[in-house]
Amino acid sequence: MFESVHVRGRGRVGSAIIARLSERGVSVREDAELVLLCVPDDAIADVAREVAPGPWVAHVSGATSLHALAPHTRRFGLHPLQTFTRSRGPEQLDGAWAAVTAETAAARAHGHELAATLGLRPFDLDDDARPAYHAGAAIASNYLVTLHRAASRLFEVAGAPPAALVPLMTRTIENGFELTGPIARGDWKTVDAHVRAIHEKAPELEPMYVALAEATRP
Repeated sequence: MFESVHVRGRGRVGSAIIARLSERGVSVREDAELVLLCVPDDAIADVAREVAPGPWVAHVSGATSLHALAPHTRRFGLHPLQTFTRSRGPEQLDGAWAAVTAETAAARAHGHELAATLGLRPFDLDDDARPAYHAGAAIASNYLVTLHRAASRLFEVAGAPPAALVPLMTRTIENGFELTGPIARGDWKTVDAHVRAIHEKAPELEPMYVALAEATRP
């Protein structure tokens, strides 16, 4: 296990990681065994080049190749598969999965050990699989926000409280994403009624609803 880590970047992810490392007794300092880059994706390559050779170097990006860490050869990627906010602390890491990308057995072992230290559940991810992996993560997290916004808009025009959607969305996850409702029943008359209502009340949402209805067919 790394006894010292230098975290570059103190944004939402970096702040949570620093707090967790401190909780676990890992020294967070500049002259460390590992330099962990928690900077925006487009800054990783530049920041990596600023790091003097010697320590291990890793990044927490889900989309960026390990090649961005050149010229360092003792390197790996550790992507916490979680969404973070500054209003919460290191508990955001608890139980989340983490993609570990490594080119050597030693790098893989270090990635898995760091994940365990942070409270994450590691799995191995090939470097060339990152685009598909990150697209899946974006759909699960970012597009959930999009869906909530769209559903909230329709609740607003219907005079219903958008806050009532949260327990419904939460229970759908708790139920293992079991499909219910008119599409599961094959009730396309109801779906057509939805489309007519959306066309009248919130036409900007119609293309999205139709595309999702087609994609949701059992």
